[in-house]
Amino acid sequence: MPVSAPQPAILVLADGTTFKGWSFGASGTTIGEVVFNTGMTGYQEVLTDPSYCGQIVTFTYPELGNTGVNPEDEESSKPQVRGAIARNICNRPSNWRSTQSLPDYLKKHNIPGIYGIDTRALTRKLRSVGAMNGAISNEILDPAELLQQVQSAPSMAGLNLVQQVTTKEVYEWSDPTETVWEFRPINSTEQTESFTVVALDFGIKRNILRRLASYGCRVIVVPADTQADEIAKYNPDGIFLSNGPGDPSAVTEGIATTKALLDSDKPVFGICMGHQILGLSLGAETFKMKFGHRGLNHPAGLKQQVEITSQNHGFAITAESLDKNVEITHLNLNDHTVAGLRHKSLPFFSVQYHPEASPGPHDADYLFGQFIQTMREHRQAQK
Repeated sequence: MPVSAPQPAILVLADGTTFKGWSFGASGTTIGEVVFNTGMTGYQEVLTDPSYCGQIVTFTYPELGNTGVNPEDEESSKPQVRGAIARNICNRPSNWRSTQSLPDYLKKHNIPGIYGIDTRALTRKLRSVGAMNGAISNEILDPAELLQQVQSAPSMAGLNLVQQVTTKEVYEWSDPTETVWEFRPINSTEQTESFTVVALDFGIKRNILRRLASYGCRVIVVPADTQADEIAKYNPDGIFLSNGPGDPSAVTEGIATTKALLDSDKPVFGICMGHQILGLSLGAETFKMKFGHRGLNHPAGLKQQVEITSQNHGFAITAESLDKNVEITHLNLNDHTVAGLRHKSLPFFSVQYHPEASPGPHDADYLFGQFIQTMREHRQAQK
C-alpha cells in the first residue's frame, strides 16, 4: 500500500515562536497549554490521562507510536489531550498487543498532532520561558493568523477543567490489577478484609482504581461536585481524592466537600490534584509552576529513603502556607517543592505523584497499603 504524502502543519506558541512540521492524527486546529513529558514509555497512558485535559503534550522521547495502542492501556475512555507533538511517528507499529496505530487512534478520536519538529528545542524553550498556550493546525498555515487565536485562549491559571472529565454518574469499581501485571505478593489479610472507599473523581485514572481494588477495597466513584452528606450515606471506611486537570484552587466545589469530609475524621488519601485539594482544604495555598513535573523518574523523599516517581502536574502547594498541624512527608528532590503531606493528629495524607505507576516505577505502591492500614486502625478504634 503506497504511503500518502505528509501534510504540512505548524505549531505556534503564545509568544509567536513557530515550528513547522507535518500533520498526524486528526486534521484541523487545536489550542491548549503546551507542556512536555520526559517519559520514554507509556505514551498511551499519558494521552488518556484526564490530568492532561486542556493540554498539548510534547513527547521528548524521539520515537512515538512504535508499539501502537490497545484497549487495555487506556487510563480513561478516550484521549484527553488537546494535541500531541513528536519528533518521529511510527505509522506501522510492531507489537503483539497492538490493535491500532497511534495516528489512526488519534484520528478516530479527533485529536490533531504534529511531528517532524525539533522537540529538544521546544522543550528547552518551555523550560526557560515556561509552559504557555499554543496551537497546532494543518488548515491555518499562516503563523500570524494562528497566533491571534492562541492569544485569545484562556490561561491555565484559574481554569477549572474538572467538570469536563469527572464521571456524570456514581459507579462501583471492582476490577483489580490483572494477574499478569501484578508485581507484589498479595497479603492473605487483604483478601479477607474489605474496606469501602468513596473516590471523588476529579479525573481519576483506571489503574488507580485497579490498585485500590487489588488491596481489597470496594470502590464507589462519585462526581466531583458530590456533597459531603451524600458521600456519608455510603458509610465509607475512607475517602480517596483523585488526580485531575487544571488549577486546583478553581475547583471550589471539591475543596468545600473535602473540608466538610474532614470533620468526620475518616481516613483521607489524595493523589496529584487530590493532594492539592487536601492541602487547600487544610488552609494551604497553591501556585502555578513554571513548567511543572511530567515524567517517570522524579525523585521524591525527605530523609533516608528516595522514591523514583511518576509525576504529572503544573501546580504545587506553597510550603510556607501549610498549617502547623500539617507536616511535609516528601519533597520533589529536583526542586524541593512539596510532594507529600500528612496531618499530625488526624488520618489525612497525600502525595503529589502517581503511586499506581501507569506508566512509571512501582516504588510508591506501598502508599495504597498505608491507606489500608490507616482505615484498619480507624475501624478498630471505632469498636
